[in-house]
Parts: sequence; structure tokens; C-alpha cells
Amino acid sequence: MNDPLSPGQLEAIRRLDTCTVANAIETFGVRLRNEGYMDDSVRCLLPHFQPMLGYAATVTIRGSAPPTDDGFFPERTDLWDYMLTVPAPRVLVMQDLASRPGAGALIGVVHMNILRALHGVGVVTNGTARNLPAAENVGLHLFASGVSVSHAYLHIVGVGVPVEVGGLKIRSGDLLHGDIHGVQSIPLGIAARIPGVAAAITEKEQELIALCHAPGFTLDQLRAAVNKEPPHVIGGSPLQW
Repeated sequence: MNDPLSPGQLEAIRRLDTCTVANAIETFGVRLRNEGYMDDSVRCLLPHFQPMLGYAATVTIRGSAPPTDDGFFPERTDLWDYMLTVPAPRVLVMQDLASRPGAGALIGVVHMNILRALHGVGVVTNGTARNLPAAENVGLHLFASGVSVSHAYLHIVGVGVPVEVGGLKIRSGDLLHGDIHGVQSIPLGIAARIPGVAAAITEKEQELIALCHAPGFTLDQLRAAVNKEPPHVIGGSPLQW
């Protein structure tokens, strides 16, 4: 297992938008370009927040039906102990296993403050979320399929187990990055190199953008810039715009 990144390395990645991070990951050729990110069934509920970055603390939940023998499901306080085994900052990732996902929202005002006390920076789920103003007040990112007014009968089923949210398979400790565009995983083996690669990509992009706005711009100039040899290699693969 890779060692956790330093606070400085994490902050350098967190400042990047998800599209730039995705472009940087592509240059390493470590996965297919249609893998590693959630689909649009999971959306950013606080889009004005700065990007989120943290290590995944995974749980499965269910809650569309009441318990058969009591009015309440027991509180799974072992979640708190488990979260402390995951490096900080932490993102709580919840897969709703119910036949009707999103019937209610597990995380409320109190849970949000507990998560923040445990150095949690966000919640990601295929279910729903609620108490958006409270999440904004404490600075907790929310990524979900939508919102709900109630807890319904949401309860934790499994802690620290592999989950799948928005088509993305996630294991405990995976590094997740998210913003208004969505959520993606960052392979830990290349994570420390992402900021440098992103900077090189941005530089090349800005060169092309400047050319497009230059007096006397022609398509021949653009083609020459794009097809410039040798190809610019970043991360291990030729850069493509």
C-alpha cells in the first residue's frame, strides 16, 4: 500500500479542478479513459465549494423499510472508530443497497458535525442527502443522487467494505477528488506527480489558447502547433488536447 501523501502534496492536488486532474491521469496510461469516475447519477450538491480531496471511508447502507422487530435500527458507532483508521482528510462513501435507493438520507446535522470532528471533508453516495445549509455551514461537501426531507429508515449495513457508487468501484483508502463536474478516483501510485503533470498540460493548453486569440490567427498555425514534433510527453504518454 502506498504511504499517505503529505499535507502539501494533498493541497496541491486539491486546488486543481477535476477536469485537469482527469487529463493528467490520462497521460500515465494506468487505466482506460472511460474508467475511474462516477457517472452523472451522482451530482455535486454544493457546486460553489472548492474541490474536495480525501481518502475514502466506505460503508453500505439501506433504509427503505423499517426493522421487523423494533422501531429503530441500532446506531453503528463503530463507523467512527473505522474512520480513524483511514488517513485524513476523509470522505465518507456510502452505497445505498436498498431496492429504492435514496428513500431517505442517513447523514443529518449531528452526523455532519461528527464527520467534521473526525477530519471528514465530504460525503458521497448514490442515495440522497439533506440539511444542505448545515453542510455548507460546516464546510462538508455533499455528492448524491438528490435530496430528501427524511432519514426514513437509513442504517449502516457494512463498514470498510468495497462499494460501488455512480458506477465507480471504491475501496477503503482510495483517494477521491470531486467538484462541480463530479467525483473521480486518483491512483495512489501516481498521485504525487499529478500537480506537476497538470501544470505542464495547462501550459500547453494556454499556448494553444493564446494562439487562437493572436492577430492573424490561421488554421495552418494551429495545425502546426498541435502536430509539433516530437510529441510532448507528460507522465509517460503523448499529450493530447
